[in-house]
Amino acid sequence: MTNLIEIKVPDIGDFDGIPVIEVLVVVGDSVEAEQSLVTLESDKATMEVPAPVAGVIRELHVALDDAVSEHDIVAVIEVDEAAESTEPETGELPEPNKGQPAETASPTPQQALARQPGINTNRSTPPSTASRQSLPVPMDANAILPSKAVYASPAVRRFARELGVDLSRVTGSSRGGRIVRDDVTAFVKSVLTSKASPSSAGLGFDLPAPPKVNFSRYGEVETQSLSKIQKVSGAHLHRNWVSIPHVTQNDLADITDMEIYRKSNTDKAQKQGSKLTPLVFLIKASVAALKKFPTFNASLDASHENLVVKKYFHIGIAVDTPAGLVVPVIRDCDQKDIFQLAAELADLSQRARDGKLKPIEMQGGCFSISSLGGIGGTSFTPIINAPEVAILGVSRSNIRPQWDGEAFQPRLMLPLCLSYDHRVIDGANGARFTRYLAVCLEDFKNMDL
Repeated sequence: MTNLIEIKVPDIGDFDGIPVIEVLVVVGDSVEAEQSLVTLESDKATMEVPAPVAGVIRELHVALDDAVSEHDIVAVIEVDEAAESTEPETGELPEPNKGQPAETASPTPQQALARQPGINTNRSTPPSTASRQSLPVPMDANAILPSKAVYASPAVRRFARELGVDLSRVTGSSRGGRIVRDDVTAFVKSVLTSKASPSSAGLGFDLPAPPKVNFSRYGEVETQSLSKIQKVSGAHLHRNWVSIPHVTQNDLADITDMEIYRKSNTDKAQKQGSKLTPLVFLIKASVAALKKFPTFNASLDASHENLVVKKYFHIGIAVDTPAGLVVPVIRDCDQKDIFQLAAELADLSQRARDGKLKPIEMQGGCFSISSLGGIGGTSFTPIINAPEVAILGVSRSNIRPQWDGEAFQPRLMLPLCLSYDHRVIDGANGARFTRYLAVCLEDFKNMDL
């Protein structure tokens, strides 16, 4: 004996005319109790309409993009009362092939997905179709920020988790870029039938999860939230560090004469409303070195098979702010003298500390400089600011004895630390670039100041 049950839109508050953004079943489908049938989307949230009991869908009263209200009929389900009465009270599913020998058939689709980029099939147990529980897909700071969060319904998210698919790598084909079930399926098929893209190749590190430690067991602790800048920049720095083969070349530049010249022009800079710092000379020397070695003023294209060489010279300057590190960009540094650069550097640095930089002012850099000279240290390894291929780190200058051919002389030496992308730049050119940069600072009067 069978029984027909109408499934209606539940209480959805004060909303009316809610659009249907997903229809997850068709007439004739067998469904389990609590299985989602359709997904609705209001202005503030999405909700699923589940089947109250197990059965077969006999009528479907809604379609994609229909608008529904409370108590509208969604579907009609046919329930087999005889099957209900014989169902085990515990609700447990019978074990398949119990007592039978294991089959030696070809690999299952789940096994075929193993080791594919973007798909994680390592689980302790398969997901249960009754509880529909699954392991979460890890997400980085880029994915959880509101501007980066994926647009998908709970049903699609659950489907993706069951397949181990990272939704941040899936392109949505529905209205507004929303990801639907077919998009997830298409992504899985594309992964199984194609090679890993250059951007993902070599990044599938199978590392153990960091240990979970209850630090309060050992003493008093305080939890502090990371700033938004730290979350975003942290994710980018991690990506750059693991995806770019870094090499750091160290050298020393004799800036004794340069410092004398800089100090002698302090009053001139102050009259123009700026402060003449060693950093402006480093900008000029970097431009000269980029002109001499154009490969450093380049970026790999999306295919990683071509080098895009730039004909402009925009230099990024790392600025330490209360909220974290930001890198404003000074444009056309080859067309400005040291006093113009000093004024622009002071303006950008102050607005960076005040949190008033525009996004465009942190884009388009060719080469970056990170100076820790005002703090201290002898050397460090700066992380390349992709898509750039090199970055200059500068530590504190100090007096060191230098042999002039007859005797040791006290000279002011500046430590230079150049990190470069070894896919683009070899060690010999890395050393040549750093040495040329040092020579420009030592013979500064021949630069275009």
